[in-house]
This record gives sequence, structure tokens and C-alpha cells, in this order.
Amino acid sequence: MQEPDIAPGAPEELEFAHARVLAVEDNAVNQRLAVWMLEKMGSGVDVACDGSESVEMAMRHPYAAIFMDCQMPEMDGFEATQEMRKRESPEQRCAIVAMTANAMRGDREKCLAAGMDDYISKPISKNDLAEALRRNIRRTDPVPAL
Repeated sequence: MQEPDIAPGAPEELEFAHARVLAVEDNAVNQRLAVWMLEKMGSGVDVACDGSESVEMAMRHPYAAIFMDCQMPEMDGFEATQEMRKRESPEQRCAIVAMTANAMRGDREKCLAAGMDDYISKPISKNDLAEALRRNIRRTDPVPAL
């Protein structure tokens, strides 16, 4: 896997050091890429390999954001998001950002209708991840303890 060209010590590199995020992705290469990019921004990252695992992890740990693959076997990202929304209380609502290869008309609306807060298309980039974090988390949010 070729790593994206990022200058060491870039000012934005540790912008999200306060954020613990969950990356939900069933593809190992996409997992490693998302983790690498998020860690370069300073985030702590946990990984779930499927929707069921992501629901359990989200109920056990507070995350600043969840990056959710939409197309997974068993329980897809839409079902996982709906289940998380059913189980969470309003004060513990977590930002869920769809990560999907589908970039067709109506896909964003489908993600939002499922309870997701935002949408980025694959292939993901560091800039897309950073912008999604900027839109969906506050820098004043406390660091979630695990």
C-alpha cells in the first residue's frame, strides 16, 4: 500500500488528537488506510469489521465519530446505524459518517435517512476524513475514556 504524501509536522497533523473514532470497514486494505490517515491526524482509532461488531463497540465506548462503511455482509452500515440510533440516548448521540463507493444521486439522502450525519465517498482521502471530523465533532468535546 502506498502511503499518501503528507509532510511530517504539518500543523493539521494533530488537529484531532482529542478524538477517539471508530472505523467500520470489512475490507482489510481500506481498514489500514483509514486507520493510517486518522492516526496521522492524531485520532485514536478502533476498528470494527462488520456492522454487528460496530453496534456492540459503539454501545460500550463513547466515540467522537464513527466512520461507517455502507456495504458489508451480514449487517450493513445502514442497519448498524439504525440499530445504534435505537439504542443511544440523545445525550450520547455520536456522529456517524458514511463511507461508501456509491456516489450516485440519492445515496447521500439514503445515508441521512438511515440516521447518518454525513457522507464521504470512496476512495477516501485524508482531506475528506479531516473535513468530516471538522463538520461533525467539536474540539471542546472531552477525550472519551476507554
